[in-house]
Amino acid sequence: KKPAKGLPRVALVGKAITFDSGGISIKPSADMDQMKLDKSGGIAVLAAMKAVAELGLPVSVCGLIPAAENLPSGSSYRPGDIITTYSGKTVEILNTDAEGRMVLCDGLAYAAEQKCGVIIDIATLTGACMVALGTYKAGLMSNNDRLSKQLQDAAEQSGESVWPLPSGDEYADEMKSKIADLRNTGARWGGACTAAAFLRQFVGETTWAHLDIAGVDTFAKPTEYAAEGSTGFGVRLLTTYLMNCVA
Repeated sequence: KKPAKGLPRVALVGKAITFDSGGISIKPSADMDQMKLDKSGGIAVLAAMKAVAELGLPVSVCGLIPAAENLPSGSSYRPGDIITTYSGKTVEILNTDAEGRMVLCDGLAYAAEQKCGVIIDIATLTGACMVALGTYKAGLMSNNDRLSKQLQDAAEQSGESVWPLPSGDEYADEMKSKIADLRNTGARWGGACTAAAFLRQFVGETTWAHLDIAGVDTFAKPTEYAAEGSTGFGVRLLTTYLMNCVA
């Protein structure tokens, strides 16, 4: 269907690291097999786009899935490297295992360049979010209170729970580098918030929200809404948000 008049074009940006070893900053071997699920954000976007098409929702949606594999090799990026991103901003690499934000920032900058009115990204981004919220809720960060409330409403309706976390200027200050525009990791504390603040630097003035699904991408036990194993978290939430846009 043609998009309804007056609705913004929505970009959904999903992190798709097809396997994440941590790169040169390699992860411990225990449970590394689960890192095949570091593409969960990208898969959620893919499935949400399919749902939008099958439901015939009259909304303009752009699905972006920045994808890569994070492995150590002779051509891997290294701690100490300076990376020039798609936006032109430079990033000092301090830890190659903070790779998700390095692909997401390009997807966000591209979405902003395409004049999308709303950008929502979804990613298994930080262990820090799982420390904060456990396996019960995804972290929600945004630069717009209205969008944050819309996503909270969609979460309540869809059964995929979120909890708002901050990502303001104090967290962004931690991501500044002395030798580049930004660095890809902050201090030890508030890692989910500093990661979101990093991403916020790439959307400009566009209305934006970030969903950190690191704690809810898999369930050890089945729940009312999900089977054991990979959950597909975000598909119902994003689809419900888009359905509400045209309701």
